[in-house]
Amino acid sequence: MTTVPPDDPVSRLRAAAGARELERVCEEVAAELVAAGVEPSFRIASVGWDRDGALICADRYWRRRLLAEPTVEVAARCARWLVDHADPEVRPEIIEKWALGYGFITRDTVEPAAEVTTATGRVLRDSAGSAEVAYFTALYHAAKLRADFWFEDLDRFVASSMLAVAAGPYRDGPLFTALRAFAACGMRDTARGTLLVETAWAAEPRSREVTDICLHAIDVAAPFEGQSDLLRRSAAEAVATSPRAHLWWYRRARGERRCGDFDAALVSIETALGCLPAQGARNAHEHLQERYLGERDQIVTMMAARGPWTAPDQRPAPRWVLPLLAAPVIVVLMVAVTMALTTTSALGDAIGRMALLAASVLISASVIAAVLRSARRFIP
Repeated sequence: MTTVPPDDPVSRLRAAAGARELERVCEEVAAELVAAGVEPSFRIASVGWDRDGALICADRYWRRRLLAEPTVEVAARCARWLVDHADPEVRPEIIEKWALGYGFITRDTVEPAAEVTTATGRVLRDSAGSAEVAYFTALYHAAKLRADFWFEDLDRFVASSMLAVAAGPYRDGPLFTALRAFAACGMRDTARGTLLVETAWAAEPRSREVTDICLHAIDVAAPFEGQSDLLRRSAAEAVATSPRAHLWWYRRARGERRCGDFDAALVSIETALGCLPAQGARNAHEHLQERYLGERDQIVTMMAARGPWTAPDQRPAPRWVLPLLAAPVIVVLMVAVTMALTTTSALGDAIGRMALLAASVLISASVIAAVLRSARRFIP
């Protein structure tokens, strides 16, 4: 495949005015390069995902290539192009984002393990055994397994496949550790999974992709003690560093919902919806929006089932309390009236006072009995 472009794409990309125009030109140039059978010739010098025309155009180009032929060999070809055309200081971030992203969008075409092993020999031969190329290619295939929730296949692949072994020192990095954590959590090996999550989470610096996979691992793990709070706390820590990361707000909402904090969960999921980018592939946007709206519906349903919330200091007293409070007041009044009558009426002799006192006691007892009967009807 030649590397001479059919036109001067760099000038066209530089002439694009505004984000939407740049997006359109990048798609056009990428489509023309694919149709002409040539690879982009420009260099990638930044990770300006929404403003660097060369980076956006290269992404669209390799996206088209892999959608047309979703194999580890094309992924390796992309990795070799990156090694040749991306500056070393920006390459690690691009490798993680591209490999995992391309694996996700081609998740419906997982190559059998035997085919991957056969292709690995050619990948290593064509890249002169480059660990960086093997790393990108391994991430691409692992991303498919993760997206399809093939936990056992993912665990075997990252642990012992020829492609993973060829990644050399990258196998001990936080991203591979996060993938192992995801596989372990999905296989119900939560003790190993959470330990691996802790290891990957502690990496400095921790990339967005590592953070994303760790949160996903906690979310999909079989239920364990403290899981909901761990997801909530970890996601809260993540969004504190990246307030526009919609997927992390989604994970936070799920953790808060599981903890029973529905009010906070509703705020988080609505924040996730508000942070969804207006640009990019429409199918990806709609897929995420559908997931987030489904989570919001679940939160709202659970809030409705809980009933209206009232602050503790604003809740009215139970109805049965009022009769019980009124009973002593009535008795005191009766005694006061009786005493007044015995001292002021003509019945002030001993017999009259005793008769009046007996009548007062009978009336008070009747009042108390009526109050208790009334209270019983209201006590839950």
